[in-house]
Amino acid sequence: MRAVLVFLLSALIPLSHCQTHDPFAWLYGPHSHRFGSLLGNTNGGQCPDECDCPPTFPVAMYCDGRGLTAMPTIPSRVKYLYLQNNAITAVPDSALVNATNLVWLMMHGNQLTSGSIGEKAFMQMEGLERLYLQYNNLTAFPSNLPRTLRDLRIDHNKIEKVTTADLEGMDNLTILYLHDNSLTDLGSSLKSLKSLTLLDISDNKLTKVPEALPEHLHQLYMQSNSIDSLPDGFLGSFSQLQYIRIAHNQLTDKGIPANAFNVTGLVELDLSYNKLERIPPVSTTLQHLYLQANQIKEFTLGSFCSTVDVTNFSKLQTLRLDGNEISREDIPTDSALCLRMANNIEV
Repeated sequence: MRAVLVFLLSALIPLSHCQTHDPFAWLYGPHSHRFGSLLGNTNGGQCPDECDCPPTFPVAMYCDGRGLTAMPTIPSRVKYLYLQNNAITAVPDSALVNATNLVWLMMHGNQLTSGSIGEKAFMQMEGLERLYLQYNNLTAFPSNLPRTLRDLRIDHNKIEKVTTADLEGMDNLTILYLHDNSLTDLGSSLKSLKSLTLLDISDNKLTKVPEALPEHLHQLYMQSNSIDSLPDGFLGSFSQLQYIRIAHNQLTDKGIPANAFNVTGLVELDLSYNKLERIPPVSTTLQHLYLQANQIKEFTLGSFCSTVDVTNFSKLQTLRLDGNEISREDIPTDSALCLRMANNIEV
């Protein structure tokens, strides 16, 4: 009887679906709840009725957007668990005990609070690499997160504090999204993240740059805070930093140390929507500079080129100066020699 059922079902499934080699095909095409439950791999437990466990990708379980209010039972074989966009309110200590093989856990867009996540909820997972908890109602950083994480997204919550203990030992973490929270001071909590390459702490309540930022950062986003100054030697310890965004802060000329941005390696610098009155000196290797909506009163060509000759000129391609107190007439006539690669200057 089962063989007949399998034959009938296979005849109903489009040929293109059967032939696909994309393990994520179930993300893009229509889910077949009935087929998944009947044909799914049962190693480690049955697929819950409210979820899909596609036979073409038996280590994944899709429970996203199902109106769930509680954690489903998770078969032990599952490595990729999609629980986003539900109304789940809690992750008890026992919820993930059977899910020790998880590599990805997507729980963004739920109704989790800090008190509803058990202190031991994540402790059983020894290989979790990606954890998405954004768009919940967390007010504190979850405790005892796996130290194996590579990508942690906990933005769009209400977190007020991150301690050194919260992140200590996360030697593999490369991406950390903390933006759109209520952080006032990160202290030195980030110093142990030796592999971190992308840090987004924008849209918080920070008044200063965090201490001891990881030295291997490639992208640093701090826009929409209340930062009014930068520390001495701000960029001196970074060897790979290419993208910095500090727009929508309270920076003044006095708050920026001399030559703070005159370092090689930077590709993009966004200082728009601050209170600058002068163009800060930048490296000749910088390619994109955003200074719109400040209070700049003078176009200082020396900020881009200390000397100009065949080999010494700015590599700047984009320069935004609109929304300041200067006009196109204020641009020196000899700027074309220095800014010879600029194809977009807005004043």
